[in-house]
Amino acid sequence: MQSDRPIFIVGCPRSGTTMLQLMTHAHPRIAIPPETRFMVAAYQRRLHFGDLNDPAHRRELAEWVVNRRQSRFHDLGLDGEEVIEQIVAGPSTLGSALGIVLRAYAARHGKPRWGDKRPSYFQHIDVLLRLFPDAQFIHLIRDGRDCVASLKEMPWYSGSVYSAVAAWAEAIDFARHGAPKLPEGSYHELRYEDLTTDPEAHLRRLCDFLGEDFDPVMCEPKLVADIACPAHKTWHSRTHEDVTTARSGSWKKRLDPWEISLCESVLGDRLETYGYELSGAPKTETSRMVAYERTAAKRKLARFKRVAFDRLTRLREPNPLGARLTTGQLVLAGVPLPRTEPVKVSG
Repeated sequence: MQSDRPIFIVGCPRSGTTMLQLMTHAHPRIAIPPETRFMVAAYQRRLHFGDLNDPAHRRELAEWVVNRRQSRFHDLGLDGEEVIEQIVAGPSTLGSALGIVLRAYAARHGKPRWGDKRPSYFQHIDVLLRLFPDAQFIHLIRDGRDCVASLKEMPWYSGSVYSAVAAWAEAIDFARHGAPKLPEGSYHELRYEDLTTDPEAHLRRLCDFLGEDFDPVMCEPKLVADIACPAHKTWHSRTHEDVTTARSGSWKKRLDPWEISLCESVLGDRLETYGYELSGAPKTETSRMVAYERTAAKRKLARFKRVAFDRLTRLREPNPLGARLTTGQLVLAGVPLPRTEPVKVSG
């Protein structure tokens, strides 16, 4: 039996997750949409939608997802009214409602398997597992210095170099300390540098993890870039080109000396753990290290507050959250699987 488990691509921003999204979307059985903004937001708002056993409440949730511009539903190319009706008619859990959107996107492309991509999902793995308890996660890791250099250049990035360094540290700390606690068979990581050097070898391993047959078309993500990557995201323009190693190590030219020192002073052991060689830059100045520590502490406090608030919110949830769309989800929810009728043989 072929897998129908949902797939989520995560990683520090600017790690190459869009390239991996396109590689995965190119597979004939898998659809991964452009980046959306409704998954975590809907979870955080779940008490507002009330008891989803009430179809009227499911409709309110569906209309919020479809009509809220921040959700980026419009990038999916779906008929909003059809999706709303599917959610209203679907199972009465938040995960089911959100999964129906992703399933509809996959159906639009004639594919049975669905998922999502958003780099910052690594901060919300516990949430995604509550919504999709059979999910599989793919973590793409890239040299932190290249991530920092790339983030600096993004028109949408409003953070400092310090927050960019902290973001990569958090992604790696999740890989080192959080991922080993995930259910067996639910986590796979690979390096951007390895993927771009030998796409076929590493995509074959990825397919083995996903329980899918490798298809060579996955090595040419540019073929689906026009379909699965919105044109207004000009910072993804390289996804329309051949896979290349040209950007690996470009931090040497894109970062100032003090930024290299900061990266290596803060991230040195993490970089070496993942096979990235240090340049030997001098230790960063104390004042810059203090600035970094302040930034990291603020981010840590924000995470602590989010987790604490979420624990309180869980006490008031009116419904189970887990999706009931896939085989694994139905089994975990204790829902009997649909019976398949035996084939009648005449004669």
